[in-house]
Order: sequence, then C-alpha cells, then structure tokens
Amino acid sequence: MSDGREAVLARVRAALGSSPEAPEVPRAYREAGAFGAGGDCATVDLFCERVADYRATVRRVRGEELLGALVTACEQRQARRIAVPAGAPPWTVEGVDLVRDDPQLSARQLDELDGVLSGCALAIAETGTIVLDGAGASGRRALTLVPDYHLCVVRLNDIVPSVPDGVAALARVAAEGRPITLVSGPSATVDIELVRVEGVHGPRTLDVFVVEG
Repeated sequence: MSDGREAVLARVRAALGSSPEAPEVPRAYREAGAFGAGGDCATVDLFCERVADYRATVRRVRGEELLGALVTACEQRQARRIAVPAGAPPWTVEGVDLVRDDPQLSARQLDELDGVLSGCALAIAETGTIVLDGAGASGRRALTLVPDYHLCVVRLNDIVPSVPDGVAALARVAAEGRPITLVSGPSATVDIELVRVEGVHGPRTLDVFVVEG
C-alpha cells in the first residue's frame, strides 16, 4: 500500500514540475492597543453604527435612564417574562417578571419565556460584536441562545476598538476554557437560494442598550 501511494505521489510531482518559490508573507499584523484603550466617543459611535447595520436596535442611555428604557423596550415587544443570569446586577423592570437563572432553567422553560436580559463581557466597535463569556452578567450560553428576544446592556468601558483588543481581553477566559459567544446582530442565516432566515441559531430580535456615564 505504501509503495503504491509513493508511486502515485511521484507521478503527481512529475506532472506538476518544479514548484515556484513561495513569496514572503508580510507579518505586520495590527495588534491590541493600536487604536487606544477604547471607551471614547469615536469608538462608541462606531460600535453603535455597526450594531445598527446588523438590524439590531441600539439605544444610548445614561445610567439613570436604563431601567426606563428597558421598560419601554419590553412594552414595545410585549415581553412580560424575561430571564436574567444568576450573576446579573439587581435589575428591576417595572411590569416585567424577571426570572433569575438560579436554579438553572431548562431549555423548555427558557423557550416559554418572552426573552432574556443580560450584560456582556465586552463589545468590539470594529465589527459591532457583543461578546458573552458564560459567566456573571453574560449568563450561560443557553440562556442567551434559546429565547427569541435578547436585551443586552453594554457599558462604555466594555467597548474596545478592534478585534485584536477583544482577543487580548479574552485571553484569560479562553485559558479557563469558558464558552465564548460572539453576537453580531440578531441570529440570521441565508439558504442556498439566498433567502434570509432569522432566529434559527439564536434570538431573532436584539435590543442593545449602550449605557453612558
């Protein structure tokens, strides 16, 4: 078997002839910190613009306006029962039953809820991506993938300028083996006939609240 394999490979090499010299690959990659620490107006503006491009709703609010904005969003979406991570801040949304994921809710229970409210590990302005790390305010992965509606709170200090900044910030999370979920707009896919289908791999509706101050 080995002799036959070598014979075939020899014929392939003979047919191809001599190989051209491989060109030098440029290694001047952009690294973390190239655009500063983030959190500035330009970075936040870019993040909001990119998130909106993905058909998500973006609301910029001050800290004291957040709970009121959440109430308004839930009223507009007719959401009355919302899951929240076990490690989430003590949010209160008037008129909405916040169901804490402690003990962990089953997939069926999550599917019966109107949505989920979470924070995030960080957000990337360059791509309009929200990163969830499976802990704290991000919640476990199933919590933000099963419900059809996701409300996500992003604070200014969570927003980094570029993908390299995000990768560097997630080094410890990756080393710990925690799941990392990248959210770039509502869940959507396109079939072979280029028909867009939303809500297949996660929530079809995404409301993002960028909290300033």
